Amino acid sequence: MNKNEPHDINENDIEVEASNDLVEVKKSEYPEKLSVLPLRNIVVFPQMMVPLTIGRESSLSLIDEVASGNKLLMVTAQLDPDVEDPQYEDLYHFGTICRVLRMVRYPNNTAMAVVQGLSRAEILGPIREKPYIIAQVDPKRSINEADADDIELQALAKQVSQKFQEAANMSQSVPMEAQSAIINISEPGHLADFVTAQLEIKVESKQEILETLDVSKRLFETLRLLEHELEILEVGSRIHSEVKDELDRAMQERYLREQMEAIRRELGEGDNPEIVELAGRIKKAKMPDDVFKEADRELERLSQLYATSPEYNVIRTYLDWLVSLPWKKSSKDKLDLVRARKILDQDHYGLETIKERLLEYIAVLKLTKNLKSPILCFVGPPGVGKTSLGQSIARALGRKFVRMSLGGVRDEAEIRGHRRTYIGALPGRIIQGIKRAGTNNPVYMLDEIDKLGMDFRGDPASALLEVLDPAQNDSFSDHYLDVPFDLSNVMFVTTANSLDTIPGPLRDRMEIIELPGYTELEKLNIGKNYLQPRQLKAHGLSKRQLKMTDDAMLKLIGGYTREAGVRNLERQLANICRKAAFNIVGGDAKSVNVDENKLEELLKSPIFFSEMAERTSRSGVAVGLVWTPVGGDILFIEATKMRGKGKLTLTGQLGEVMQESAQAALSVVRSKAFELGIDYEEFNKYDIHIHAPAGGIPKDGPSAGVTLVTTLTSLFLDKPIVPELAMTGEITLRGVVLPVGGVRDKVLAAHRAGVKQVILPYRNEKDLDEVAPEVRDELTFHFVESIDEVIDLALELHIAVPV
Repeated sequence: MNKNEPHDINENDIEVEASNDLVEVKKSEYPEKLSVLPLRNIVVFPQMMVPLTIGRESSLSLIDEVASGNKLLMVTAQLDPDVEDPQYEDLYHFGTICRVLRMVRYPNNTAMAVVQGLSRAEILGPIREKPYIIAQVDPKRSINEADADDIELQALAKQVSQKFQEAANMSQSVPMEAQSAIINISEPGHLADFVTAQLEIKVESKQEILETLDVSKRLFETLRLLEHELEILEVGSRIHSEVKDELDRAMQERYLREQMEAIRRELGEGDNPEIVELAGRIKKAKMPDDVFKEADRELERLSQLYATSPEYNVIRTYLDWLVSLPWKKSSKDKLDLVRARKILDQDHYGLETIKERLLEYIAVLKLTKNLKSPILCFVGPPGVGKTSLGQSIARALGRKFVRMSLGGVRDEAEIRGHRRTYIGALPGRIIQGIKRAGTNNPVYMLDEIDKLGMDFRGDPASALLEVLDPAQNDSFSDHYLDVPFDLSNVMFVTTANSLDTIPGPLRDRMEIIELPGYTELEKLNIGKNYLQPRQLKAHGLSKRQLKMTDDAMLKLIGGYTREAGVRNLERQLANICRKAAFNIVGGDAKSVNVDENKLEELLKSPIFFSEMAERTSRSGVAVGLVWTPVGGDILFIEATKMRGKGKLTLTGQLGEVMQESAQAALSVVRSKAFELGIDYEEFNKYDIHIHAPAGGIPKDGPSAGVTLVTTLTSLFLDKPIVPELAMTGEITLRGVVLPVGGVRDKVLAAHRAGVKQVILPYRNEKDLDEVAPEVRDELTFHFVESIDEVIDLALELHIAVPV
């Protein structure tokens, strides 16, 4: 521990002394109310003097108050030593009344106090808990302490004393002073307390002795603990003897090696300082046994080579990698749920699913102490915070953070490394990232996993199968290292915009968590509370110098950005901050207040506007909802007819599946021509042209089926569709509307575009649970099972079915 940092009471700071010169305090002199000092991993017994190192603010206030008063306080152990600010329920309710004999303050805001245990006592209840605990206490006396002449009591005390001497002789941890002091202890109860204090046992066992008032039972329990300790020491002694025999053989081998080294020195081949340094680093690296053997073998090879040998540098670099990896070095997890929740909320707005998943992991890890890290995959459109979530997770857990971008990676060696036979070979980026982190349990983000490539150099996705498999990655083998490295403690987090391009076996190894696009209300909160303060700080502005109304922020969101995430929103806020800074520095303005009018003055006319009414005011146009890797969007589908012979033309970069949907849609309309009141001869007299604008963007999928049917029906009936209506759904030749995917993102896109009504397949109704309530409340949803219902809703046309 750094001496300049405040720290709290710990068993490593304690020396226990026995003294016959104790300060006598009668029970009648103990006050009913005493300050309670919580201890970590320590139990103080009566008639013992113990030095305590104190570092907590509350504990320092307590000890200052007690030292300047009656010098009496109550000490008791914490149930969990990791609790930083213990309350009454975090403590054992049985402790020791102590007197402060001496107290010294240090410049680093810590203190050392020597306390003398006076009496056992029970805490009846707290009176107050801030700034430190004050409780009502009840002193306790030992039972049968006065029966010192009892033969059974004397026999127990003698047994305890003898067993302690045996244990002291076998153990090096018991100081000589303690062995001498036990001879002068005549009280059986004090003997049990003193011996228990010397044993290296759990706090729970010591606390049990402290709470035992019957001296006979206390001595018996102490004897049981001594017997158990002696068994451990005897086994240890036997193991030590066996190890010593092994060491004797090793010493003989070492002696022969030293003779060889002496001969080499005589021949002028002295010790290579580089070899000596590497040998020391290998010993300190705490490698697993099999890795240590490999390192030792390579070091022996290195020692036989001349420094000018080409292989010398290859082996030297290899050993440098082995000794620099954190084989046993881990970050200590911070398992405070309140702290973790606070950090996640500070960094990100919403995203409750991911936050709950991480908090569940922390809670289980706190209970089990040994839990394999999950393999998470965050899927969502760009700009929703997938990458920054990894950094927040690392900060919440108190771990190091490593990021590796997989976009465009095509070489398997990027993951597994090159074999040492190649010139310039290095480990793969997984091992390189672990080395940079310096610990074996970082949060490791594999960014853009859906953009992995594959060519003649191998398949990186297949190489990741071992990395991202909790059942295999405890012995991950990099081609360069050629020894197993344990990745099971690493928390891997991957990100993707789409699951379609991730191979099935790799996708199966990950826990998929989808991040939806943000609603306008969510963007408003993110803009006000996260993005705007960040941009103000980045541009050297204060909150007083630039103020922005909610209406202006909403106009910025709707008129100047149209995205699932918030990246463009942050760019526009940065643009506003730059212009405000220019006005303040270059003009007379002391501050800039941005309302809707000022927003247009700064950013000119809005970039986006609702074109729903204009585009759908004519027949032959319908609005579909589509899903893309960057979120949902609306798609206008237009159709026109011209004199011809019934030819169907499709344009707008339509994929094969969407072209087949268009042909199926035309067949459905033709089959229902009589019901719809369409002259069947028109299909033979006219050529039909279907176009999806934004022709530079490829489009595919079956979900435009109902939109295509509606577009063609509107064209032949020369009737526009209902304004502000959008739809999605696959169609069959029988006119049945089938469910589709991406409903949440499609609905959010409809909401952003100003749509008021949405037609969805009946079996997609359950998917609306994933849509934010504020979005659902502003839209009217129609759930349909057949194309007849779609046409009726879109064209307000009642279809008469002939009898």
